[in-house]
Order: sequence, then structure tokens, then C-alpha cells
Amino acid sequence: MTEHALTSEDLAALRGKTIVLVGLMGVGKSSVGRRLAGVLDLPFRDADNEVEAAAGRSISEIFAELGEPAFRDGERRVIGRLLDEPPHVLATGGGAFVNPETRALINEKAVSVWLKADIELLARRVSRKDNRPLVRGKDPVQVLTQLAKTRDPAYAEAQVHVQTGDTPHMVAVEAILAALRARPAE
Repeated sequence: MTEHALTSEDLAALRGKTIVLVGLMGVGKSSVGRRLAGVLDLPFRDADNEVEAAAGRSISEIFAELGEPAFRDGERRVIGRLLDEPPHVLATGGGAFVNPETRALINEKAVSVWLKADIELLARRVSRKDNRPLVRGKDPVQVLTQLAKTRDPAYAEAQVHVQTGDTPHMVAVEAILAALRARPAE
């Protein structure tokens, strides 16, 4: 399916609710999310950027100065605010959907989409840059394997599951669109 295969009815139905992308770091939530938003002609928002803007500091600084519980609380409040806005595509940080309150809020007010990919692929992707504090100086395969073990049960509560691979971002976008179109009408 390409964006040209989407009818105006398809587009209208897909634009009715915010689409929230969840999954492990490196799976492409932001890069795929931007392209998905473009195809659907919806705004794109990145929860991590919104948290940083609201806090006036980087996520690394929030973690260092206030700790993870304070970060997760702020993240939940920011996501809650974003979900009250008109429909858009929202990329979340890898840990956001793990928080039970945040997960419930997302599943109530939006359509959650779990982007999944093989650990080895994710490890290659996150190793390309040094902007991932959880893997800095560590074996990314080990870190991601442990994260998947603890986070996958929460991700599994997403309303839509999409397996991605080492393909162009638009392939993932098309898989998301197909999965969203296949969902029963609400």
C-alpha cells in the first residue's frame, strides 16, 4: 500500500485519534512517526522534546538532578496534556508506556502502536550515536535484551503491533497504516 492507495475516507478515519508510537529505543518512533504524520497530514510531536521544553532542561539533566521517578511523573503529565490536544502522531520515549498510569491514559485517549524490531538491529542503530544514556559505555545487545525482557509485557498492551525491520522508514509507515486500517471500527 502506498499513500496514494489511501482514500479520503481512509485518511479521515485514521486522523480521528492521536496515534502514539511506543517501543524500545532505536526502533524508529521519531523518524517513522514524522513520516507517518506527513502521510496523514497530522502534526508530529515527540514526547521527549516536549518534556525537555516543559522542564527547561535535557532529559539527562532531569535524571541526574531529580531522578527517574520525577522524570516519569513529568513525562506522564506532559503526555496527558498532549493527548488533550487535537489528533497528531506522538513518539514516546522507550520507558513512557511502561508506566501503568501513562499506558492507561494513552490507551484510553489514543491509538497505541508498538513498533517492534530485532535486538541486533536495534543495537546497531543505537550504537551509531552517543546520545543514549542507557547504553553509553555498555554492550547495547545486553542492555536492549534486558529492556525488552522487562518492557515487552507493557508494550504488548498496545492496541496495534507492527514488526519492523532493516528497511526504509516508509515500509514501516505502510505497515502501520495497514495495521490501523485493519483495526475494527470503534
